[in-house]
Amino acid sequence: MSTALYELTIHAARAALQRGDFSAVELTQSLLDRIAQVDGQVNAYLTVTAELALAQAAAADACLSRGETAPLLGIPLAVKDVLCTEGVRTTCGSRILEHFIPPYTATAVQRLAAAGMVLLGKTNTDEFAMGSSTENSGYFPTHNPWDLARVPGGSSGGSGAAVAAQMAMAALGSDTGGSVRLPASYCGVVGLKPSYGRVSRYGLVAYGSSLDQIGVLAKDVRDAALLLGVIAGQDPHDSTTMPAPVPAYSQSLSGDVRGLRIGLPDEYFVEGLQPEVDAAVRAAIDVLAGLGAEVVRISLPNTDKALPVYYLVATAEASANLARFDGVRYGFSADSASILDNYRDSRGQGFGAEVKRRIMLGTYVLSAGYYDAYYLKAQQVRTLIKQDFESAFTQVDVIASPVAPTTAFRLGEKVDDPLAMYLSDLFTIPLNLAGMCGISVPCGFDAQGLPIGLQLMGPHLGEATLLRAAHAYEQATPWHTRWA
Repeated sequence: MSTALYELTIHAARAALQRGDFSAVELTQSLLDRIAQVDGQVNAYLTVTAELALAQAAAADACLSRGETAPLLGIPLAVKDVLCTEGVRTTCGSRILEHFIPPYTATAVQRLAAAGMVLLGKTNTDEFAMGSSTENSGYFPTHNPWDLARVPGGSSGGSGAAVAAQMAMAALGSDTGGSVRLPASYCGVVGLKPSYGRVSRYGLVAYGSSLDQIGVLAKDVRDAALLLGVIAGQDPHDSTTMPAPVPAYSQSLSGDVRGLRIGLPDEYFVEGLQPEVDAAVRAAIDVLAGLGAEVVRISLPNTDKALPVYYLVATAEASANLARFDGVRYGFSADSASILDNYRDSRGQGFGAEVKRRIMLGTYVLSAGYYDAYYLKAQQVRTLIKQDFESAFTQVDVIASPVAPTTAFRLGEKVDDPLAMYLSDLFTIPLNLAGMCGISVPCGFDAQGLPIGLQLMGPHLGEATLLRAAHAYEQATPWHTRWA
């Protein structure tokens, strides 16, 4: 059976485009046809830029005909709708920005464009990236391609679902507390969260500025490595980016993990873990051991404090960051009698319930009399969590764990129970607090046929080793070849 063009990986499509097997326009049209066929059920996209995509693909074909090359020349990708794109609507999944068209483009998107990307569109997200299920979008929930009655994870659920349903060859997402890795796990794709400062946040609409990081969702580890190599690196527009040189990530995919020390944290294999998730992750670790890696039991003793610390730090930063959406300069503005009424009504009508919840919590913990008791204390405990990881990485090279306690839950199942929803991020949040890197790789399925993700975590700027371990596991198992 011949492979449809939309089914190709980036590296396979690149080689075929270079050979002239098909054109970039044909490849792009295949993806656009796939979107038209499938997205009515999945709802992965908020905006499809078909006309722009075909124009970019035609320009890529002209470059290819002249023998020019670039890492992503003619490759159709999607971008999470929290990243600014000049001339293309950027809503952040919120009604308050329903008609906002940015005057500039995020650095990560610019770098993809400079490498030859074709932009298919902007993907759905929990409003301002606040959520674990993409049910908090101000427009519509996204459905999991493996089971349309279930969530795709969040907040980058649109990107995860688009890649899993083969409506994009890969996509950018953002990860503040697991928002790339969770959709990757729930949707059965690869999701890479780089270290804090590895990828510029310029043009990423801020949620939690000390936690946010742009990541990638891809069909396999090789594609993830390629994309990271394109978007990584220092940016004068973002003072938090690291001056460290960008390694040739694709060259680190040797398949050899002999002697690599893999840590198993006791605190991540706990009561309440879905038995099939526990079994699949442990089986994945056995595969790595069979490839020559050494498995070491470790402890990350402050793991149990990560969830409350995150929801104090992140909401405090969200409260400050979202103060700019006041109905004055851009975005939705209510037709109110006075300026104070306009502030209140614009924010009251423009923001959804979850965003309001987090703004109120963050404003409370920053208020006089509570700052020291909550926010300052949370930052102190955050330091302890970071020190746990730093200590662990003196003993091991990579840490392995589940991505989430369960597989994808049903749409609506946790909407009225915010705490139950927050617990979905139990195993992903600590890494954001520590500023380190992590990846989700498919490692099996549960009895309902829902994907399970293996989380591998690395030290700050340890992406090359992380990708090497993930790629070796992926190549030794069949999970990455199965599609919804």
